[in-house]
Amino acid sequence: MSENNVTNHPFYERTVGTKPVFAGRMISLQVDTVQLPNGETATREIVRHPGAVAVLALIGDRMLVVEQFRKPLERVQVEIPAGKLENGEDPLEAAVRELEEETGYKARSIRHLRSFSTSPGFAEEVIHLYFTDDLERGEVHLDDEEFLTCEAITLEEAERYMEEGKIFDAKTILAVYMWRQYALTGKL
Repeated sequence: MSENNVTNHPFYERTVGTKPVFAGRMISLQVDTVQLPNGETATREIVRHPGAVAVLALIGDRMLVVEQFRKPLERVQVEIPAGKLENGEDPLEAAVRELEEETGYKARSIRHLRSFSTSPGFAEEVIHLYFTDDLERGEVHLDDEEFLTCEAITLEEAERYMEEGKIFDAKTILAVYMWRQYALTGKL
């Protein structure tokens, strides 16, 4: 069923009320009261997020990754370059910006691979995943509150990092699987 006709779907939950709970610089939280398909009401806790971008960037047979601390998980992780969309920002422009800010590499060409929901049970965040293997060296421009290192790893290293839990986030795991497919078939 198309997204435009979702209100006609038999499982549709009509919002009958919204209570804002929190508004921060990255997310907001609201509690919606919804009417269920059976006529009863229920509440839904919803995290609002402007969305994000991520880049599968290859230099020859290596993928650019960054290592950084992730406070919500209390761990250091290896991830593909990524970042939050600014209000009204075009995802393609954000992908180019984030890649250069975090890795120092500029994409001479870049293309969209997939967009996907991160946690549809409670959050509206969508990540737009891009691909480039056409890079030139630029300069790193980290945000004031951003501390990370960049490296280029092989597919074997990426798979080992997943087994070891160093690569733990969905966007990077998806990128590694797409990279493996690309290595095997030449297609993304």
